[in-house]
Amino acid sequence: MDSNYTRIFIGNIAEAQSIVSRLKDIGIIAVVKDEAESARLAGFGSSMLGEAEVFVHNDELEQAEKVLDS
Repeated sequence: MDSNYTRIFIGNIAEAQSIVSRLKDIGIIAVVKDEAESARLAGFGSSMLGEAEVFVHNDELEQAEKVLDS
């Protein structure tokens, strides 16, 4: 299955939110996948507490990588 999104970060939720904020400043809307929060909302537990993934659309990947490098 092909995806139009690429993961650019996996790690601490605080760092992920910082990256999302910096991307938003340049007009990129990122997608955050937080398994622990999803599990909590569904009433389940998770062993991945505090870990999140950040995805961007492939068309914006080059710009997003510049933000990560800075």
